[in-house]
Amino acid sequence: MKFLHQPPRYLFFTGKGGVGKTSIACATAMQLADQGRRVLLVSTDPASNVGQVFGVEIGNRITPMVEASPNLFALEIDPQAAARAYRERIVAPVRGILPEAVVKGIEEQLSGACTTEIAAFDEFTALLTDTALTEGYEHIVFDTAPTGHTIRLLQLPGAWSGFLEASKDGASCLGPLAGLEKQRTQYRGAVEALADPSKTRLVLVARAQQVTLREVARTHDELAAVGLSRQYLVINGLLPSSEAQQDQLAAAIHEREQSALSSMPESLRSLPCDRLLLKPFNLVGLDALRKLLHEGASVATEAEKIDLPSAIQAPDLCSLADEIASAGHGLIMFMGKGGVGKTTLAAVLAIELAHRGLPVHLSTSDPAAHLAETLEGTLENLSVSRIDPLEETERYRRKVLETNGATLDQEARALLEEDLRSPCTEEIAVFQAFSRIIREADRKFVVMDTAPTGHTLLLLDATGAYHREITRQSGDLSQPAFTPMMQLQDPAHTRVIIATVAEPTPVLEAAGLQEDLRRAGIEPWAWVINNCIALNPPQSLLLRQRAFNELREIEAIATRFSKRFAIVPLLKNEPVGIPQLLHLIHRNAPDRSE
Repeated sequence: MKFLHQPPRYLFFTGKGGVGKTSIACATAMQLADQGRRVLLVSTDPASNVGQVFGVEIGNRITPMVEASPNLFALEIDPQAAARAYRERIVAPVRGILPEAVVKGIEEQLSGACTTEIAAFDEFTALLTDTALTEGYEHIVFDTAPTGHTIRLLQLPGAWSGFLEASKDGASCLGPLAGLEKQRTQYRGAVEALADPSKTRLVLVARAQQVTLREVARTHDELAAVGLSRQYLVINGLLPSSEAQQDQLAAAIHEREQSALSSMPESLRSLPCDRLLLKPFNLVGLDALRKLLHEGASVATEAEKIDLPSAIQAPDLCSLADEIASAGHGLIMFMGKGGVGKTTLAAVLAIELAHRGLPVHLSTSDPAAHLAETLEGTLENLSVSRIDPLEETERYRRKVLETNGATLDQEARALLEEDLRSPCTEEIAVFQAFSRIIREADRKFVVMDTAPTGHTLLLLDATGAYHREITRQSGDLSQPAFTPMMQLQDPAHTRVIIATVAEPTPVLEAAGLQEDLRRAGIEPWAWVINNCIALNPPQSLLLRQRAFNELREIEAIATRFSKRFAIVPLLKNEPVGIPQLLHLIHRNAPDRSE
């Protein structure tokens, strides 16, 4: 593997959700450890599943992976645990000194997603700069959050460092910045480590899909702009050409993969590139991880003996659309692990509702969104938008300066402008845009394609913090102010649909998301199993093995996790464009890709 040739101390794996970066990061860490090197594997993803891949509980502490290798250790940075510790460091010195009401106010200010992000980032930068913390490890392998979050994470050292440098008189950014001044040196050191190619190598992981490759090209450019120029590319999950000779589905998949590779963006062509073939087994457990980076036989020897049902009797997406349409309006939120097709499924449902003559607003809060590329067209009754963090932040700044800043003198206005340059401002701006859009659900359908799981939970955390603050300030607890969280918790107003694919890790993560939502008072309405091979059993031995693996996950969803679910098939061509998207909702219709 080119990306493993003379590896530096720090290796980052990033890319669009669902492309396999966690599996490749874990396999890389194991291979280095098997070579006798002490390795620390770190997940910075708020929705980490490293523990699931290894089949052990890791959490927010360095854990010896003794079954995998005596040289391998792992850590999952837990944003919520980091935030609790961060809050305590700031609040503890004033507890018992300031009035209780003031302390409660400080804790509330430190309860939002911005504090969570800062606290988690605090731990991340320590791994790059604190030699005592990482002493004895020859390599530190980072399994990062999905693309949009990773770019923000890697930009934060410069953003915070620059903001602190300019902030001579302090700031009032919701409280979190109170603890940042001490970290100036640490953040500066993190910037230097990330930008040094002798210390850091970034591995972009992608699938052979046009949308994914375009997104990874944008990631390449954006990360190069913040100093990470030493980049490698891994194309994961390629269907072997031998499988294309066995049935139409495999042939179509192979053809579209080769077409995507031949039209790869120019910026990626110059990168050192490795290609990994699709495996017949799920990438869970030590044996599977050790096989991932080795090109052996791709088809299980028992595949010919597999007895698949001729068809699976299960609801399709149309049955869910019928129930949703009967309400006339409301908020529909698609949530789930990155890469399971939330954008596609949200677009399909929005198009179907619009086709029925219902007004629909389709929007996304995903920083790596590609709704326009998925739709490839317009439709009557359908409006499309994206919550763009940069645009929303600039709009919020202008509004604050035009209102709060209008009557300030020059010195006070300068301080306000300085405060608004803080990265915390983005959290407020994005949350306000989210709140503004979901209010439309009172009179039309709002279909929201959310960011990958971790981002969504941070967004809901901000919503909950806002809910608590408004309720606390209203004074009249018998008639609390209406907040976005109330709308999300109201089943008559909001339907949350969890999207997944029939593989162990995405299903386990979806189940975890469901429990998190329930703790927040939000009951998921339905599950959708996307890209299912088993719906129409193929002849390809590799695909038959993967279809057989799906059956156990489908059974688990139907019996353990959700009484209401639908299954969407894997199509021969990528579901891009309105005609092709509509085929997903009526799976018994002729395949319009043929």
